[in-house]
Amino acid sequence: MRKLGRLLTILCVAVHYGLDEIIARSVGNTPALSLLRILFFWRDLSASRGVRLRLALESLGPIFIKFGQALSTRSDFVPEDIVAELSLLQSQVPPFDSDIAVEQITRYLGAHPDTLFAAFDRVPVASASVAQVHFAVLKNGVEVAVKVLRPGIRTTIERDIELMYAFARWCERVWADARRLRLPDVVNEFDKSLQDELDLMREAANCSQFGRNFEGSDLLLVPSVFWEHCSSNVMVMERVRGIPVSQTARLVSEGLDLGKLARNGVEVFLTQVFRDGFFHADMHPGNIFISVEMPTYGRYVVIDFGIVGTLNNFDKTYLAQNILAFFHHDYRRVAEAHIESGWAPPETRVEELESAVRTCCEPVFGKPLKDFSLGQLLMRLFQTSRRFNIQVQPQLVMLQKTMLNIEGLGRQLDPDLDLWETAKPILENWMKEQVGLKGIKTQLGHEAVRYGHIFPQLPRLLQQALIKLAESPEKNTALLSRLVAEQKRQGRLLNVVIYFGGGLLVGLLLFRLLAAWHFFF
Repeated sequence: MRKLGRLLTILCVAVHYGLDEIIARSVGNTPALSLLRILFFWRDLSASRGVRLRLALESLGPIFIKFGQALSTRSDFVPEDIVAELSLLQSQVPPFDSDIAVEQITRYLGAHPDTLFAAFDRVPVASASVAQVHFAVLKNGVEVAVKVLRPGIRTTIERDIELMYAFARWCERVWADARRLRLPDVVNEFDKSLQDELDLMREAANCSQFGRNFEGSDLLLVPSVFWEHCSSNVMVMERVRGIPVSQTARLVSEGLDLGKLARNGVEVFLTQVFRDGFFHADMHPGNIFISVEMPTYGRYVVIDFGIVGTLNNFDKTYLAQNILAFFHHDYRRVAEAHIESGWAPPETRVEELESAVRTCCEPVFGKPLKDFSLGQLLMRLFQTSRRFNIQVQPQLVMLQKTMLNIEGLGRQLDPDLDLWETAKPILENWMKEQVGLKGIKTQLGHEAVRYGHIFPQLPRLLQQALIKLAESPEKNTALLSRLVAEQKRQGRLLNVVIYFGGGLLVGLLLFRLLAAWHFFF
C-alpha cells in the first residue's frame, strides 16, 4: 500500500504540472491534448514546460532531482529551454530552514555552531537534493564549508527505492529483455550509491582518497577534510573557490583556454578510471569549478564526493582493450574481448559481432563532439548487445552515466574537441604501464612484498614434508615407486632436481632483491 501511495503521488504531481500535456504535445497527439484540456480544465499551465518539469522533479524528491541533473547536461537531444531550467537543479534546489541546520550540527557534532566556529553563515550558499552547505570559519581562521544532510532524507529515498525495486521485478515478469538487462541488479547498484551518499563520513573518506590520488597534480584540486568536525550527518571541509565549469563566458574573460580545459578534463576522468579504478560518479556542472587564483590557476576543483564508482583490474583491462581496439579500428578484437570476458555467450560468432560493432562505431570515429552523440552511440551499442544477448554489467552503469556527464561538459567547453585523439595516447600509456616492462617490474615488486617471506621457509617446509614421508613409508612407498619409475623412464630425474633447486635459489634471491627495491625505491 505504501508503494501504491507513492506511485499515486508521482502521478498526481505529473498531472498537476501538466507533464502529460508536455508528452502529448511533443508527439503531436492533438486529440489527446484536447481530451486533457477537458479533463483537467482547472490546471494552470501558463508556465513554460521547462519550469513545470523542474518544479515537478523538485516536488518528487532527490532521486528525481538527480535524474533532472543528468538531463541538464544533454543539450544534444534535450531542448534548450528545458536544459536551461534543469540546470538550476544543480545548485538551486530549495534549502531547508537554517534553524534545522543549526540543530543538526549541534546534535551530531556535540556543540552549537557558535561554539564550534569563529563565524557561521546561517544563509546556505548551496542547496542540493541530499544536503545543503553553509560557509564558516574555524577558530584558527581557516575558511571551511559545512555540509548538512537534509532531515528525513533517508526515509524519502528508501520509499522511492522500494518502488524502483518493485518496478524492476515487474518488468522482469512481463518483459523478456529486462532479464538480460538485470534491472534489479542495476537498481541495487543505484541503491548502494545513494546509501553511500547519505553517509557523510563515507563522503569525507572518498574526498580524502581523491586527495591522495591527485596529490601534487597540476590538473585537479581536492579540498581537505577536517575530521574532528565530521559525522554521518555533518561534514566540514576546506572552502574552495572557482568559476562553475558551465559559465564559459566567465572562464574566457579570465584568460582560460577552453580547448585545453576540455582536454585536461578528459585526462582527469581517464586517470580516475584506469589508473585508480576510483572515479567521481556525479560529475554534473554544479560539482565542478575552475580555479582562477594563483597558484592553482586553471585547475579543476571538484566537490561532492558522495557518489563514486570503482572498477577492479579485470574491468579496467577489459575496457582499455576495447577502447584501444576501437581507436585502431580493430573491431574483431572488440568482439573477441566481449566473448573472452564472458559478457557475450560463448557460442557467439566473432564475425557477426565484429560486423555489428563496426556498423555502430565506424560512422562516428574521428568526429568532434559537435558532430556525434556519445549517448546515441551507446544506444546503438545497447541495441547490438540485445541482438547478441550480451548481459549488461551493473558495475559499469555508473561509468556509463559518468561518461554522458563528461560528454555534456565537453560540449560546453569545446564542441570541436576530438575525444578520440585526446584519449588515445592516455590509454596507450596506461596499457604500456600495465603489460609492458614497467608493468611487469611493478607487479613483481608488489608480489615480492606479499610472498617474499615464503621463500626462505621452503627448505624447512621441504624437510617437514620428507619427515612425514619417512614416518609413514608403507603409505607412500607405492607412490614414490611410481614417481621414481616415471622419472627414470624419462631420464630426467636428476635434471629436474638440479633445475628446480637452481631455479628456487635464483627465485629466492630475485624476490628478496625486488622486495628491498620496492621498499627503498
